[in-house]
Amino acid sequence: MTSVSCRPTVAALLLLLQTTCAFVAPSSNVRTPTFAGSRTKLHMEVVEVDVAIVGGGPAGCTCALYTSRADLSTIILDKNPASGALAITSHIANYPGVDRTMSGSELLEQMRVQAVQYGTRYERAQVFMIDVSAEETGDEVYNKCVYTPELTVKARSLVLATGAMGRVGNPLPGEKEFLGQGVSYCATCDGAFYRDAPVAVYGVSTEAIEEALYLTKFASTVYWITSVCISRDTVSGLERNKVLDQDLLETFLAKSNVVHLERTKLLEVVGDMSGVTGVKIKKPDADEEEILAVEGAFIYGAGGGSKPITDFCQSKVELDDNGGVIVDEDMKTNRDGVYAIGDIRNTDYKQVVVAASDGCIAAMSIEKFLNNRKTVKVDWIHK
Repeated sequence: MTSVSCRPTVAALLLLLQTTCAFVAPSSNVRTPTFAGSRTKLHMEVVEVDVAIVGGGPAGCTCALYTSRADLSTIILDKNPASGALAITSHIANYPGVDRTMSGSELLEQMRVQAVQYGTRYERAQVFMIDVSAEETGDEVYNKCVYTPELTVKARSLVLATGAMGRVGNPLPGEKEFLGQGVSYCATCDGAFYRDAPVAVYGVSTEAIEEALYLTKFASTVYWITSVCISRDTVSGLERNKVLDQDLLETFLAKSNVVHLERTKLLEVVGDMSGVTGVKIKKPDADEEEILAVEGAFIYGAGGGSKPITDFCQSKVELDDNGGVIVDEDMKTNRDGVYAIGDIRNTDYKQVVVAASDGCIAAMSIEKFLNNRKTVKVDWIHK
């Protein structure tokens, strides 16, 4: 069995989106919005909302707070709350009104909770594709579609807020050639394709550990390859108690099908016409390189990069020469009803307060757009 033979095409996945039912969001302290939706024959949920936001960082959460307060049904689709630029920041000293001892993850959690309290639905999900027009979706009202392995979201407007933590630099040899044929960046998307097969996970981050832990449900063996030593606190290694989630790490390493290869270099992804067949590695103190036989290679950056994350949308919206999504002063892209906020714009001002500002501007612009207003309705005027 290879990873290619059982991987369904996108077209096959989209054929599943049929039939109808209703979904009501969980109650909150402030409002209980109703999310219309449907389910496929395989019980994949299809949700209809006014605003779909891809990305749960400060820009996305701020936008959701404002749109929810404007009585627009809103959903956030967030791949991993622990992997964004704010989430991995140890202390926030320059966000107005916030104690300088607060961590980035704590501030982000407060933002997320506040948005949910006002009615936002928050889902952890990896977005792999979007459609942005009625011609693509076949729907004149909910003419934006966001596709994930768990659910599909149909929306009247779409916000791109995935940040700029994408990998930079040249890919590993074989990485690009076997992308989608054994190379993956999303275990929750592709993990089930590797049932009873060996896989490799490369990267030292909480995201990499979470993804690898998920793979232990399916793979016969999960080889976790780290280029540094994390088994103890060292000057040259990682101070794992400060960088990695210690409880998560211990849970993962306790799994019987995990093999941890420390201080090991991943040199190349190898394969043939059927897909990935192994990875070339160099172990510490070894004289020669060796091929580790695996059918899947899941590659994650150690701490992320600075490239705007647009792999799911780059064919749908206009990008600048540096890969950032181009927007106007209202955060609108070149596509009607599609907005981009935060570091995905590749702005020079990569600050939490700027991302939050982007979210506010986009939300007010969306409210004006969806209600056919000529002017912006400010949020602080209430009866």
